[in-house]
Order: sequence, then structure tokens, then C-alpha cells
Amino acid sequence: MSEADFDLRSRDKRKILWIVLALNAALATAFFATGFLGDSSALIANGLDNSSDAIVYAISLMALGRPPKWKRIAARFSGIMLLAFAGGVMIDAGRRFVSGSEPIGVMMMGMALVAAAVNLLSLCLLRRLRGKDVNLRAATTFSFNDFVSNGGIVIGGIVVLWTGQNWPDLVVGIGVASIAIYGGIDILRDARDDAKKANQG
Repeated sequence: MSEADFDLRSRDKRKILWIVLALNAALATAFFATGFLGDSSALIANGLDNSSDAIVYAISLMALGRPPKWKRIAARFSGIMLLAFAGGVMIDAGRRFVSGSEPIGVMMMGMALVAAAVNLLSLCLLRRLRGKDVNLRAATTFSFNDFVSNGGIVIGGIVVLWTGQNWPDLVVGIGVASIAIYGGIDILRDARDDAKKANQG
């Protein structure tokens, strides 16, 4: 592969990551706004999730072109951020369980459907990239987790409308946190395996 080909591929990666970064930043803002207006733990949880995703995509952009060891450090930071985010969501869900909340099911469903379309677009863009390193694999994991989470919010919104209670919203919020925990562990494991391969090579 020529140097020109490598530079072109790097530009393509940067372009896709910038697009996905912008989409996640916009989604985070929308999730926070609808989460506070709709008193929804699930929507706020996804707002935190997309905020952490945007930061991770920024880290991935900085990692492009850097040594593999630097990329593994960035990936580990991404995984730790996801785990920290999950802890915050769990605490918020517990607070809402104790103090009570009145989530708006229709708002939950509407925002989740919009986010699902955006996350599917992000996932399709990321899957176009070839030869993904540990950071780009982490970025793909984030978008897939977000897409799954959006489906959970739609179901939660339906049950909130049906029951008129807040527990479905809290369950979905905790579910989003659980997905984040799995994703964070998966990213840390991937970074560890990547380091082992580098050492063996």
C-alpha cells in the first residue's frame, strides 16, 4: 500500500469519525432536553451515554496515526469512562426510585425512534471502515450498544403508557447502564488482547 493510499484512508476515517462525533453530540443534547422535560431516567441515561460516546470518538480521532500503544491507552480510557457512566446511571435510577418520577411515555418513544435512526446511520458509517484498530472497534461497540438501548426505551415508553407508572423507565435506565458495563468490559478486554498480540509479535 502506498503512502498516498494510507493518507486517503486516514482522511476517510477522520471524516466518518467527525460525522459520528457530531451526530452523538447532537443526540446527547436532545436526550438531555427530552429527559428533563419528560422526567425520564432512560432518556437522561442515554444522554450521558451519547456524551461519553462523543468524547470517545474525539479520543479516537486523536488516536489516528499514533502508535498502537497510545491507541490501547485511549481505548482503556474509553472503557473506564463507560463503566463510570454506568455507575452514575445506577445512582440516578436509585434516586428516582426513592423520590419518585413521572416519565412521559410518548416522549420516550419519539426520542428513542429518532435516536435509533441516527445510531443506525452511525453504525453503517463505522462498518465501512476497513482494518479497524482497537479504538475504531470501540467506536463500533458504542454505536451498536446505543442502537440496542433505543429499542429498550421504545418498549419502556409503551409500558409506561400502559401502566402509568415509572418503574419501566427505571428498568430501562438500569438496562442501559448494564449494556454500558458489558461494552466497557468488552473494550478493556479487546485492548488487553491487542496488547498481548503486540507483545507476542
